[in-house]
Formats: sequence, structure tokens, C-alpha cells
Amino acid sequence: MDEAGYGEPIKSRRELRREREKKKRKSGILEFLVIMLVAFVLVFGLIRPFVVEAFRIPSASMVPTLKVGDRVLANKFIYRFTEPARGDVVLFDSVEEGSEDTLIKRVAGVEGDEIRVQGGTLFVNGETQDEPYLNQYIPDRSTPYGPETVPKDHVFVLGDNRGNSGDSRVFGPVPVENIKGEGFLVFWPPTHIGPV
Repeated sequence: MDEAGYGEPIKSRRELRREREKKKRKSGILEFLVIMLVAFVLVFGLIRPFVVEAFRIPSASMVPTLKVGDRVLANKFIYRFTEPARGDVVLFDSVEEGSEDTLIKRVAGVEGDEIRVQGGTLFVNGETQDEPYLNQYIPDRSTPYGPETVPKDHVFVLGDNRGNSGDSRVFGPVPVENIKGEGFLVFWPPTHIGPV
């Protein structure tokens, strides 16, 4: 019997403290699990489909801007408010039949632009373009292309590694609806972190 005569032993302060700590740990674990669940839902249910998504660069078509294996974040939200512009680096679903690939290239021309590539030089609406991002080590020796006018609701894309890139010169202009987003940040590897 306890000191008060009620039949249950009185718990010591130490035992009461241990029980409170045990309850706190259980509630802390539960809180952590709820936070992880909410984060998972936000990332995979909201952020990834609509805002930002990571992509791995599979080929050398964008060297030196992007190297094989680089990981890039793409802003999937931007083209809900604005149209792609010349110079944007865009990720898009391949237009080649049967392909489910996501490609990354630079927008060289937009709707209504006349595109011509000759001797490795890009002409947009008859004017040569300054392209300091091109790979100077592999010059573009491809056959002349164009002139071709970019159709409505399309963009003309080219790789920065112009001499080694399958781009709109091969598969034609890309429908704007195929664009997934604009590449804006290389986040991996650490030695190559920076804006695209």
C-alpha cells in the first residue's frame, strides 16, 4: 500500500520524469514523420510537377556550357507567364516519333524568325549572332541550313556544341507545348555549380 492508503504505489519524481521524456520522444518521432510526409507531398506533388525539377545531362551537345553528367535545375513555372526567348536554355520533350527523351538546347529563334546556319555561323533574320558560349574546340562543319522561318508556337533550338549536336537542324522546330522548363542552375558536380 502507498503512503496515502489507496493501494497504488506512488511514483518517484525520477519515474515521472522518465515517462514524460518517453512521451516527448514518441511525439517528436511522430512530428518528424508528419513533417517528412508533408515535405514528400510538397516536393513530389507540387514542386516537382509544377515549379522546379532536376535533370541529368546525357550528352555532349551543350558543351562547354553543360557537361555530360551535370545535374541541372529547370524552372517549370516561368513559361506559364512568358514566352521562351532567344538565348534561353530549355528542356523539352523530344519531337522525334517514339522517343520519350527530355532534351536540353539553347533557343536560337522564336516564332517568325528566319534561321540560317552557314559555315558555322548562325543568322537570325539575316543578322549574324554573337554566340560566346559555343564550343570553339569542335567547329561546326555541318552542311548549310536554311533559311527557314520558325512557325507559330514553335522555337528553333541549337546545341552549344554546334559541331556535335542533333538539334532543330535535324528534327525541326520544337512546339512550345513540348518545353518543360528553363535550365537555370547546375547543382552537381560541386566543381561546376553555377548558373546556366
